[in-house]
Amino acid sequence: MVEKIRTFPPSPVNEKLRTYRKGELAGIVRVSDRCVGCDTCRTQCPTGAMMGEIGTRHYIDYDMCINCGQCLINCPFGAIEQMSFLDEVMKKLEDKNSFVVAIVAPAVRVAIAEEFGKPPGTLTVSNLHLALKKAGFHIYENNFAADQTIMEEGTELIGRVAYWELGLKEIEFEIKDVRPISWVKKVKLDLSEFKNKPLPQFTSCCPAWVRYAEVYYPEILPHLSSCKSPQQMAGPTAKTYGALKVWKVNPEKVYTVGIMPCTAKIYEASRPEFDSAWKWLKDKGLVTTKFRDVDAVLTTRDLAELFRRKGINPLNFPNNEEPENFEWYSGGGTIFGTSGGVMEAALRFAWSVLSGQEPPAISEDWNFVKVRGYTHPRVEAKVTIPLKKELRNETGLDELTLNVCVVNGIGYRGLHIKEVLEEVLAGTSKYHFIEVMACPGGCLNGGGQPVEPMGTSWIDPVLPLPLVR
Repeated sequence: MVEKIRTFPPSPVNEKLRTYRKGELAGIVRVSDRCVGCDTCRTQCPTGAMMGEIGTRHYIDYDMCINCGQCLINCPFGAIEQMSFLDEVMKKLEDKNSFVVAIVAPAVRVAIAEEFGKPPGTLTVSNLHLALKKAGFHIYENNFAADQTIMEEGTELIGRVAYWELGLKEIEFEIKDVRPISWVKKVKLDLSEFKNKPLPQFTSCCPAWVRYAEVYYPEILPHLSSCKSPQQMAGPTAKTYGALKVWKVNPEKVYTVGIMPCTAKIYEASRPEFDSAWKWLKDKGLVTTKFRDVDAVLTTRDLAELFRRKGINPLNFPNNEEPENFEWYSGGGTIFGTSGGVMEAALRFAWSVLSGQEPPAISEDWNFVKVRGYTHPRVEAKVTIPLKKELRNETGLDELTLNVCVVNGIGYRGLHIKEVLEEVLAGTSKYHFIEVMACPGGCLNGGGQPVEPMGTSWIDPVLPLPLVR
């Protein structure tokens, strides 16, 4: 039986905090009077933000906190609370002038069933979509946005590798898809733009990892992908293309709700730079009211509570709905929810573009098993890509070998990642591409997931395991 987590409403940023900007939501979690000072939270904190002596009530140094929520899901006494937009979202769903869009992350569909009595890992896809529609939501699949992310992040990886490894000045290739409609886009990159984007490239879709880099290793930022996370790609797309071309509604009425396995997504949505939809629409004279790209974020636990308040059990809905509009997505988008998934999706993209080959969807050529993190703190792999004829002629190379690394959870006091970062800063890193997920196991074990009484600390041992090659 999952535990119920106490929540508190969104709170404005504390002006005294040094590592937050005005308007950012720092109070993602807080410690209540249930705390007995058992110190479990400190063993799971990747930054040392949990403060207090054993046997005394602990507290959070928010300037050090990256909002990952690992303290929350591992607290044996339910002493750590979560900021929640639930009441605000409930009001929007009842407002006939609001067009409420749910941005549903892949890890939610394999966790929400726990809240309704099913075993962990029970898959819900159409069940969840139909339940959300019953509650009043329209759907923009976060998996659809993850596919957008991979096209952009994969393109950036190809650009960096082509500039730094292959010595090219430009590169051309095609991106195509077949569902729900066939399309082909030709891409031509002027590689001079990558002279300030060095290798290795780090992933950028985990907001807790991005904040960790900003606060603790700011020198590493040129190595981070310039891509927004899927949530932050979905928000502005829903309010621009979605509102104007698909749903045919006033963008000012669109209220976007990230439904995430992650407490750090609440922080991410509040970052002041994420208002690109409003800026674009304002420049075109289409809106007057300022708004955010993502208006609110609900955790998996929040969504379960919303369903309970509305008398909806998602498991009572069929699992055979036909996708429409933004409900289409690929397997590459789906695996974003687990450690190594972003890496594997990006490698599939790069392999296809650089080789000019496209294996069938179920081909073993798409299974880059060695980059899957599972419960290992760090894995590395070499992926050899046969180059297509044009690249062979231009570079004189028959193939390209990419060295990649997956960091599966930042680890206690940065245990899993410090060596990787220090090698990059020293200029001795052998990697081309590095995935980092702040939570062990990836988003599946995020701070917004259902909480089991035993916690999830077993998945991330304090002592390091050997590097898996």
